[in-house]
Amino acid sequence: MEFMERPPRYRGPNLDPSGARLRPKRLAEGIYALMAFPPPRDNSGVVIGEHGALVVDAGINPAMAHQIQQAVRRLTDRPILWLANTVYHGDHTFGNAAFPATTKVIASRQTAESMTDLDAEKRARAQNLFGNLDAIAEVTSWRRPDVVFDDHTEVDLGGRTVQLWHFGPGNSPGDTVVWVPEARAAWTGNLLGHRRVAPMLLEGGPAPYIDTLARFKSTLAVQTIVPGHGPLADGRALDAWMAYLRELLEGVTGARRLGLSALATVETVPLPRGHGFPRWHPAARLNWLVQDLHRLNVLATYRDLERQPTAA
Repeated sequence: MEFMERPPRYRGPNLDPSGARLRPKRLAEGIYALMAFPPPRDNSGVVIGEHGALVVDAGINPAMAHQIQQAVRRLTDRPILWLANTVYHGDHTFGNAAFPATTKVIASRQTAESMTDLDAEKRARAQNLFGNLDAIAEVTSWRRPDVVFDDHTEVDLGGRTVQLWHFGPGNSPGDTVVWVPEARAAWTGNLLGHRRVAPMLLEGGPAPYIDTLARFKSTLAVQTIVPGHGPLADGRALDAWMAYLRELLEGVTGARRLGLSALATVETVPLPRGHGFPRWHPAARLNWLVQDLHRLNVLATYRDLERQPTAA
């Protein structure tokens, strides 16, 4: 279940799709990231084979789903055979129903099992629409996956194979990595982003997340990361996020040993060095969000530790 408590003055990511545009970024022949502007709106992607294409994530509403399909149409006339959901969250899946019935939706079993309560999910995502509730007003059905997998599966697009991996829980129980080996490119949804950004602990503490990222690193030699939100990244993000989560866990554990309250801990545990962008970086506008996510992670970690059984 998603952690819904928020620290004081928390704003969180603005996912309002109004005015959002997708810009294709070629990663290799027939392999494109569809980068959303302005960030941190939802990125997407397309992998094209001889028989057809696979699209990564569906957008937050039918309008964004149609924009994704239009972007794909400008890149290929081959049919969209597959739509991969990297996470169950509505900003990645509410657009599923706007894809053709001939497009098969594929996701991890845990993601599919999380897609049960549309009204609850709409309420959760509404917090990130910054008042524009009309953006999801026409979302009246939640198209669930046609195909599910447990840990790993492959999709043949004709002369090109796309792998889907579930390494364990992170931002959600069913986080999925879409991997194209020949380009060493991975679409990571909410599981992993740029090394200077922070993760978002919504359904668990840091320890399982660290284990999941470690399995990711030991399995895939990733070169390019297309996160669900924000700028492109590279393999350094894995080490950076694992280090962040370890430091987060250590800091919150220490604060609790000192008897600090949850809110006092939020104001005490600092954002680790190396997170946040330099002023000259195009993504520096996201620094307030990095701070917000860190404060949320401190609170989520504190609550997670409260639920842990005390050592005998």
